[in-house]
Amino acid sequence: MPAAGPIASAAVHPRPMDGEPGGERLQKVLARAGYASRRRVEELIAEGRVTVDGEVARLGRRVDPDREVIEVDGALVPVRVGLVHYLLNKPPGVVSTAADTHGRPTVVDLVPAEPRVFPVGRLDLDSEGLMVLTNDGELANRLTHPRHGVAKEYLVEVRGEPSPGALRALREGIHLDDGPTAPAEVGRLGPGLLRITIHEGRNRQVRRMCQAVGHPVARLVRTRIGPLVDRSLAPGEWRSLTPDEVVALSRAAAAGAAEVGEQDPPSRRPRRGGTGGRG
Repeated sequence: MPAAGPIASAAVHPRPMDGEPGGERLQKVLARAGYASRRRVEELIAEGRVTVDGEVARLGRRVDPDREVIEVDGALVPVRVGLVHYLLNKPPGVVSTAADTHGRPTVVDLVPAEPRVFPVGRLDLDSEGLMVLTNDGELANRLTHPRHGVAKEYLVEVRGEPSPGALRALREGIHLDDGPTAPAEVGRLGPGLLRITIHEGRNRQVRRMCQAVGHPVARLVRTRIGPLVDRSLAPGEWRSLTPDEVVALSRAAAAGAAEVGEQDPPSRRPRRGGTGGRG
């Protein structure tokens, strides 16, 4: 009787393929995730705009949402059951980590304890504003990876009144101890009040930029992450992102990667998100 070891081992977790009974229909998975109606999803698949682990999908494709990376037009679609995405308005005095050895309150303390989530990127202890917390490591990695360049907008109150030369320097790039910064969008909103938008995520970047031109930051508030804006969230409040907002956030990451002309192959993407930089 032939040895069954290797065959039995390979059959424990079969990879769902086109036409095989395992897995779920791709169009059903995307529709359930709120991406679009099943009919529209079928059209997207037929147009060759949907990929599974980097391969163009065909109608009838079956997938395992827990194991495979599904994208539409290069943008990740979170489909794994149990994923949560929170938007938090971080107040000052709260640490933007999952735990703190000094016993200070953390952003994770402000959202539901289950399922366990982690912050995407960071804000300084004294900084405030919007943060995303999630258990979606794939999306978190895309949002924090430098090549994706998701825009982050800040309202910045600085000491003194920046000159036109200082504003120009902020826009064109500042030489910091870890290298020059990329061009930023900088607008003057009032005396000592700036709106600064960056596409990087270095540690304390906005504060160091302003310090470098002679105008230390007195207050810093993150007001936008990619397409996410919510002026109704009070400090310390949170809410769940809608499916449309999650997709829009993923599209923003894909657009940023497209601008620099490269995308990570699915087989090399980490499953956990990085911590990114602080404002």
